[in-house]
Amino acid sequence: MAEGRVNRREMILQTLAQLLEDTPNQRITTAGLAKQVGVTEAALYRHFPSKRKMFDGLINFAEDAVFGRCPQILESEPDVRERLALLTRLLLVFAERNPGIVRVLNGSALNGEDDQLQARASQFFERFELQVRQVLKLGDIEQQQTPQGSYGQGAAFIMAQLEGRIQRFTRSGFRHKPTSDWDRIWPQVLEVVYEELEVA
Repeated sequence: MAEGRVNRREMILQTLAQLLEDTPNQRITTAGLAKQVGVTEAALYRHFPSKRKMFDGLINFAEDAVFGRCPQILESEPDVRERLALLTRLLLVFAERNPGIVRVLNGSALNGEDDQLQARASQFFERFELQVRQVLKLGDIEQQQTPQGSYGQGAAFIMAQLEGRIQRFTRSGFRHKPTSDWDRIWPQVLEVVYEELEVA
C-alpha cells in the first residue's frame, strides 16, 4: 500500500515536470495536472496538500540528484580544477536532462506563486555556489591553487557562466543545450578565475 502511494507521488511529480517542459508558456493548474495523471483533483491533494508541495517535491529531487553527487566528486578527485570541472558539468548535465525542473529552479515556472516558493527555489543555486566556493578554498589551502580576488568572487564568476547557460536553455525553448561547447570554454573560465591570461 505504501509503495503504491510512493509510486503515485512519483508519477505526479514526473507528470508535472513533463508539463513544465512541454507547455512552457502555460500556467499549470491542479485540474490539468490531475487530468494528465488520470486522477481526480481530490486524489491529487491526498498525495500533495498543495501545488506548492508539488513544486517542493521537484526541488527536493533536484537537490538530491545534484548535491548527493557532490561528496562523491570531492572524495574521488583530489585536484581542485578537476573537482570544479566535474561539479560544473554535473549541474549542466542535470539541467539539460531535466528542463521542466530547471524552469522551477530558475523561477520561470513560478510566476504567480508565493514569494517563499521563489526563495526556496533560488536557494538551490545559492547552495551550489557555496559548494564551488568551498572547493576553491580547499584548493588554495591544500594545493596552493589561489584564485584571483576572493573565493566568493571566483565562485560568483563560475556561477554566472552556469546560470547564464541554464537561463539561455529555458529562454530558447530548450534548443540551446547548456553543455554545448562547455568543455572548450571551461579552460577559459579557469583562466579568469586563476588569472592565467597571457599578458602581451
